[in-house]
Amino acid sequence: MTSPGYRRPLMIIAAVIAAMSLAAVAAVMVVALSGGATPAWVTSTALYGLPVAFMLAAILVLDAIRQRRRQ
Repeated sequence: MTSPGYRRPLMIIAAVIAAMSLAAVAAVMVVALSGGATPAWVTSTALYGLPVAFMLAAILVLDAIRQRRRQ
């Protein structure tokens, strides 16, 4: 079974988005504990990054299921 060429790049993109989002969540928490305010882009990355990464991962799982059923 060979995987299509788009699966690995999507997996890497999802992992990078998830890692960046977790780093942004940590940054928001550290800055908030110190009494400051984070820039809007950091807060947006923390807010929207994990759901986007989760949706990409779900798409990859559904695609893998579809590929396996075809065989």
